[in-house]
Amino acid sequence: MSGDPLLEVEGLVVRYGAVPAVRNLSFAVGEGEIVGLIGPNGAGKTTTLLAIMGGLPVASGDLRLAGKSIRGRAPEEIARQGVALVPEGRRIYGDLTVEENLRLGLAARPGRSGAADDLEAVVELFPIVGEFRRRHAGALSGGQQQQLAIARGLAARPRLLLLDEPSLGLAPKIVDVVFDALAEIRRRGVTVLLVEQRAQRTIEFADRTYLMANGELRLVLDPDDAGDTDRLVAAYLS
Repeated sequence: MSGDPLLEVEGLVVRYGAVPAVRNLSFAVGEGEIVGLIGPNGAGKTTTLLAIMGGLPVASGDLRLAGKSIRGRAPEEIARQGVALVPEGRRIYGDLTVEENLRLGLAARPGRSGAADDLEAVVELFPIVGEFRRRHAGALSGGQQQQLAIARGLAARPRLLLLDEPSLGLAPKIVDVVFDALAEIRRRGVTVLLVEQRAQRTIEFADRTYLMANGELRLVLDPDDAGDTDRLVAAYLS
């Protein structure tokens, strides 16, 4: 870990009824890191993000942000403490303009100071947001909507950005745009927990990647492990 832990997940258990979706999961994300979370469908990756964000109850274990427990806190309170979630499927508001969607991200900020500068910074990162700011968001392509969704998350000035499948359904060229933006986000010092379907690319890109299967942590991988396809396949199928 390159920095002090910003997020600590310790012995996390999340259930849907009697069925455990996440089982005794423990990992950490250091300040300023991008950490990947990969695994097959149904592994518990999205459930983990939702639990961190307060969107699902935690059966046992703890979640700590900068050393303080956030278990049981409401999503709005967790957002005010500096956590932003960009959910799978983008969930932008198609009837609102791009600028109106972007400004929704400001609502979770602890204060409005610096908001104009932060909006300018996300437009610099995603020029498409500035170019189409007065267009209805529903008229954007899927790739443009994904850029808007990430920009909206960044407008909240998060300490920790949770991204759920940001490349899902995107053309290869737009996937490159998203990963280039993530590299710049890392340079700007934002800590990122990235759930992704593109396993090898995530392993190559992230500081460290955790592989989950059947709700459990199976492997911890660094960029040098990206070419070990036999090990990845075995973990996915186990």
